[in-house]
Amino acid sequence: MAAYHDTEWGVPVHDEHRHFEFLTLDAFQAGLSWAIVLAKRENFRRAFYGFDAAKISRYRPAKLRQLVADAGIIRNRQKIAGTVQNARAFLQLQQERGSFDAFVWEVVGGATRHNAWKTLRQIPAHTKESDRLSTALKERGFTFVGSTICYAYMQAAGLVNDHLVSCFRRVSLTQGRTSDALPV
Repeated sequence: MAAYHDTEWGVPVHDEHRHFEFLTLDAFQAGLSWAIVLAKRENFRRAFYGFDAAKISRYRPAKLRQLVADAGIIRNRQKIAGTVQNARAFLQLQQERGSFDAFVWEVVGGATRHNAWKTLRQIPAHTKESDRLSTALKERGFTFVGSTICYAYMQAAGLVNDHLVSCFRRVSLTQGRTSDALPV
């Protein structure tokens, strides 16, 4: 958890595979702890071919049955089927808009929103931006993209910087230094 927080969470993402990975993992996290998802991340990468949306979009019922039986991942039939549906919607969105990255960054005006929370209690579960993203994704055929999941995704992908003001990562990310993994 610490390594993920210190090196990935909140770092702006512009890679299509990474966007799809974070969106998928946040969907699987719904109703569970992030620690469970993170512990199974490598297994998810294996099961979903590195979160290659083109390959996932071609999954057939036999592959879905295989994944439901895979103890290395979260074996929720609806979330697995939703991942395939989302892969198809993701590819369609890329075709329509050029990239998922360009589409999603429009939600925050093209730049990370740096919040200044002092306590964890202040961090919202969703915002008007995550509400808009959720609606836009649902309109394009995505599933498991409610506003709370979208906000968690936005945090992970660096669309918002919700590191507390006391956190060393907030400062480095606010200053655009995305690779500072440890305080100096």
